[in-house]
Amino acid sequence: MLHTGGVTLAFDGERLLNAVDVARAALVDDGQQPGKHLDASPEGDWAVTHYFEADLAGYRGWQWCVVLAGAPESDDITVSEVVLLPGEGALLAPAWVPWNQRVVPGDLSPGDMLAADTDDVRLVPNQVDTGDEFRFESEDDAEEFGQIAGELGLGRRRLLSPEGRDEAAQRWYDGEHGPHSDMAAAATYHCATCGFYLPLSGALRPAFGVCANEYSADGRVVAADYGCGAHSDITAPSGDGSPAYDAYDDGALEIVSVAASADAGADATA
Repeated sequence: MLHTGGVTLAFDGERLLNAVDVARAALVDDGQQPGKHLDASPEGDWAVTHYFEADLAGYRGWQWCVVLAGAPESDDITVSEVVLLPGEGALLAPAWVPWNQRVVPGDLSPGDMLAADTDDVRLVPNQVDTGDEFRFESEDDAEEFGQIAGELGLGRRRLLSPEGRDEAAQRWYDGEHGPHSDMAAAATYHCATCGFYLPLSGALRPAFGVCANEYSADGRVVAADYGCGAHSDITAPSGDGSPAYDAYDDGALEIVSVAASADAGADATA
């Protein structure tokens, strides 16, 4: 019987525990350069794991592990496994995150494809117009129906769900064009009273619109109570303005050549 580390072994495992050279040779034969021997740990009745330092770039704190196995009434030692494992305080890669959770605004570039999940809570199924359900007396009737269908979203396979609408509204409200931004805090007027403000349709109409001022948030969704210094009711300051200092009259300067200045200096010295 052998006692090691408080563990009572049911076999004469001293041979496996002392087979450090066998474990090191297994690593060398595998093309590795193990460091010093760190530990040997029994694994079951007829196996021992040997640990070595692993001096590998990018694997700080990792260890080489070599599992040796024996058998009753046999002097042979078998290398069962060679593996690189992290030790205490080892440098580890961050936890894997699915791609659809890693994508952030701004990642999408020309040619990229970003599909919404089939069970995306932001979308709900929609009624698709096949063109067979309606017959029109005139082109005017068809055009009028087309406008109504566009408002309802008819023809799109999926529409924004209440959850998707609420998420977007909260994101816009908390964003750089919401009422709590620095620009809005310094503004005198709100967008809701601006001539450049185009309200959205539907349930979001009371709270959001699109800015049509090319010198401000042009083409972006803004909150109705957002504001900036380019409001349509802003009046220009009166007068032509005045400079901080009077203009300098450079016509009063006397241009003196370097040679003339040197001669004047020489005369004064004499």
